[in-house]
Amino acid sequence: MRAMLRAVGETSITAGLILMLFCAYLLWGTGSYTENQQLRLQRELAGDLPPAGESARGKTDGERSRLGKIRLGRAVAMLRIPRLGRDFRYAVVEGAGVEELKKGPGHYPDSAMPGEIGNFVVSGHRTTYGAPFNEIDKLKSGDEIIVDAREARYTYRVVSQDIVQPDEIDVVAPVPGRPGMRPTSPFITLTTCHPKYSAAQRLIVYGMLNKTEPRKE
Repeated sequence: MRAMLRAVGETSITAGLILMLFCAYLLWGTGSYTENQQLRLQRELAGDLPPAGESARGKTDGERSRLGKIRLGRAVAMLRIPRLGRDFRYAVVEGAGVEELKKGPGHYPDSAMPGEIGNFVVSGHRTTYGAPFNEIDKLKSGDEIIVDAREARYTYRVVSQDIVQPDEIDVVAPVPGRPGMRPTSPFITLTTCHPKYSAAQRLIVYGMLNKTEPRKE
């Protein structure tokens, strides 16, 4: 009996250590993959994103007009949120599937592009793969969400937050929360899991376009 209890105890300790190592990998190990992918995506954007007010060198009018059609896994724009610190800087990847979200925040392909009339929807992990949206619950009404796209810099302002069930897809409608309504303004919606370390619900941050700074021809 004593030997059996010892064996069970040793097995439990081993299983616990394995579980701890797996959790550590999910929380920190996956971040290195995202970091490498972000470096690649940000380099991809670097040639197309001059400072606002300057021209995109080497890009013709025709090339710029086609930039709205971006393949899955490619860079869409640079996302910055000043409230979350100077280091908050992520390339948004096209697509919101499992593989795309490993690379960073992902744009829902069926939603509007940055600055367009409609809802620019971006999803991101909260605890793994770099956890880009770990602290978006700290955003307050009026906070800036800056999106540097190839043709312009778009500054959105946070208007509200919400917590919804995973099957409440109205939040990604062209007019957030109002499916079927025709949009007349540009919106942004950030989505992530809630609470932390759980996918039981979704945390949603809504914003509206406040300023556009076109890049000069």
